[in-house]
Amino acid sequence: MAKSAKKLLKRNRIRKRIRNKIRGSAERPRLSVYRSNKEIYAQIIDDDQGVTLASCSSRIKDVSSQPLSKTERSKLVGQKLAEIAKAKGIESVVFDRGGYKFHGRVKALATGAREGGLNF
Repeated sequence: MAKSAKKLLKRNRIRKRIRNKIRGSAERPRLSVYRSNKEIYAQIIDDDQGVTLASCSSRIKDVSSQPLSKTERSKLVGQKLAEIAKAKGIESVVFDRGGYKFHGRVKALATGAREGGLNF
């Protein structure tokens, strides 16, 4: 088995373990993170109804038009997501790191969301 396939299997196993412990509700939805090689995506999800309440990514015009590093973009995505969530009346969330280490771009997104006013 290739090294990248092993890493993917390991991340999926960790992701499932985390998802068994974390559940988003209407009062405190789940902030889910997906990180690709170039982009980062974040969604706020109500697991009780199975609905995405808010989403943001590094592909939106406000973020992608600026010449920033991937880490700086991730922080900006967190701040934009917090703005969108505040407009929809969401104050606090449960952070779901999606099997990624809480380091680098994932940590930058969380920091940006906290600075934007979301409570974890």
